[in-house]
Amino acid sequence: MSRSPSALLSIASIVTSMTAVAIGNGMMLAYVPFVLTRSMAPEWVPGAAVTAIAFGGLVGCVLAGPLIRRVGHARAFSCSMALVILAAVLISLGINPALWILARGLYGAAANTNFIIAQSWLNHASDNRWRGKAMALFYMAYVIGLGTGAWLFGQVPLEGNFAPIATIFFTAIAILPIGLTRLPTPPAPTRVRIDIAMAWHSSPVAFIGVLASGGLSMLVQGFTPIYAAANAMSQRDVATLMFVMQFGLLLIQYPMGALSDRVDRRIVLIATSALITGAGLAALVVSFDRLWLLMLVFAIFAGAVETIYSIANAHANDRTDPDDFVPLASTLLVAWSTAATLVPMLVTALTPVFGARVFIHATMAVALLYAAFVLLRLRSRARVPPQLREAFELKSAQVPNVAQLSEAEPRPE
Repeated sequence: MSRSPSALLSIASIVTSMTAVAIGNGMMLAYVPFVLTRSMAPEWVPGAAVTAIAFGGLVGCVLAGPLIRRVGHARAFSCSMALVILAAVLISLGINPALWILARGLYGAAANTNFIIAQSWLNHASDNRWRGKAMALFYMAYVIGLGTGAWLFGQVPLEGNFAPIATIFFTAIAILPIGLTRLPTPPAPTRVRIDIAMAWHSSPVAFIGVLASGGLSMLVQGFTPIYAAANAMSQRDVATLMFVMQFGLLLIQYPMGALSDRVDRRIVLIATSALITGAGLAALVVSFDRLWLLMLVFAIFAGAVETIYSIANAHANDRTDPDDFVPLASTLLVAWSTAATLVPMLVTALTPVFGARVFIHATMAVALLYAAFVLLRLRSRARVPPQLREAFELKSAQVPNVAQLSEAEPRPE
């Protein structure tokens, strides 16, 4: 397959579309928990809104494949964008805890559907020789979009409904590049099985790691703005904090991932769990008066959490037959979404009793339990030689590798 201008333009359209979605998402990730925490809503409501995103994502994992098979990628993309817009409309109506929790659930379902469609389209449109670069561009653009959206949150009026209307604006823009693309849509996906037994047999360390990362990611990304708002941090400071955290995903993942290509990935997972614990301890003691130090700590916190996800995925692929990559990816995504729902649900229930910082303690507890599990497994299974490993790729639980859920045929050579 040649790298034709039309193919590159179509890929740029997909990346541009998802970047516009990310800007709106970045705004809502900061806006919803901040406003709910500052409102008269019960203390459990902001956490419930975080949990709803993960639960919606789990529903999206189940429903996206049948939807794409029924109407195709382009129409399914329009439907998922419509859900994002509908969710923002519900939020724009004013503070209503029930409506806002429902809205975040709708967004979660739409988000996973968006990723399934976008990554599947990129996989099928890209040549093998530059597919990795295309996916890296997609990942980087989305993370930059998230950070930009978080920064924009600090620039808009908190009163009124400007933020959700801005989200509607960026989502509407996102529909245009996909609607105008001339790239043929990928073939309809086949049904992909969820095989927990296979995933566990391939690598218990990877399977439990993805479960752990689901809870870790939603705790750090979802509860940090709640914690900041509860400590009277200003809107602009919260926006800057969320902006810096997104780039922590890149700065921590790459060196740890590169290290995992040279030494046993399980050792790097233990080291990363220790880094999460250390960052959590620092987050508990650093003063909100030392804003830039606080931001550095939370950037490390967020980056280390996402590193668990990416290295666990690489470790799973190291130990799995290539014929099982598709069901493995599907199973790990569902496992991640399940843990991302249950762990924040538990923390939401504990927050009114122990306060807003309980999510930090919960994050450290999950990291320590996972490190202990990996230590036990380190004695019971051999190390995979470097020459037999999959190359490490930057990945994020916020940008899940969900394209495999919609693969129908071998990708083009």
